[in-house]
Parts: sequence; structure tokens; C-alpha cells
Amino acid sequence: MVRFGEAGRGGQGRAEGAEQPDRDVVQALLGLGGPGGFVVLVGTAARLAAPLAERMGGVHFVGVNAPPEVAASPALSLLAHPEKIPLRDAMARGVILGAEHATAPWVAEGTRVLLDGLRLIVVSEQVAAPGLEQLAVGRGLWVGQKTGTRDAGSGKRGVRP
Repeated sequence: MVRFGEAGRGGQGRAEGAEQPDRDVVQALLGLGGPGGFVVLVGTAARLAAPLAERMGGVHFVGVNAPPEVAASPALSLLAHPEKIPLRDAMARGVILGAEHATAPWVAEGTRVLLDGLRLIVVSEQVAAPGLEQLAVGRGLWVGQKTGTRDAGSGKRGVRP
């Protein structure tokens, strides 16, 4: 595991053994059509890495602040940071935030690392997410799609002034 700062491992916001979202539902909500790229799993959402990797071959998962029982594997890299997702902007094909990270700063971080037009899933129904278009809410999940930004002068998507 690579640690940035004094981050502890995630999962403090949920009881051990709390029910995780169904992997088939999460896979469908991500809406990824094929292999390749990265999906970021923050906090207790990192528990989904193994079941998703079984069904989504060719996608690499990055766990941020994963609970102690989640181990790195060929399909999962682990990172830790107390305040942010330590990855570059617009690099992820999907982001899933565990319930304990369903806060404005983490939603903003998830949006920052997400590619335009792709989806962020939060294990909570109460989410405020500027920069994301809400697609679905229910069964303990919130799903949003990143809306691209346009620089009026360049016409390029994803460019910030």
C-alpha cells in the first residue's frame, strides 16, 4: 500500500459486516462497456474489488483508504490519503464512494478524478454533487454522471480556465 500523509485505513464509518451493494447492480450502474482503464473504490467500497474483478476482467481497481481486511491483488492497488484521492484529474472510468465517504469533499474528489461522461456511485442516497447529473437514487445508492466542462474559447471538453 502506498500512503500519502497520515491516512488510516478506511471503514470507520460503518459497522463491520454491514451489507455491501450487490456487485451485479454496481456493475450495471457503472455502465462500462468493456475492459481497460481504472475504477476507483474509496473506503468500504474497496470491498467490492474482488467480486467486481471476477466479472469485469481487464479493468484495474484502485482502492483508497480501504478497510484493513482488503488486500492488494493483481486487480487491486491500494492507496491511502487523509483528505483526497491521490490520483490525477480525469483518469478514472468509474468511482465508487463508501458510505463513510459520502461527504462533499470526497464527492468533489471523486468527480475530479472521473472522466467526462462517466459515473460516480455513492453508497448513500443523500448526495449533493455539483458537476454531476443525477441518474438514479434508491436502494441505498446514488448514481451521477460527470458533465463535461467547456472552455468557451477553445471548445474543448474538460478544459478548465
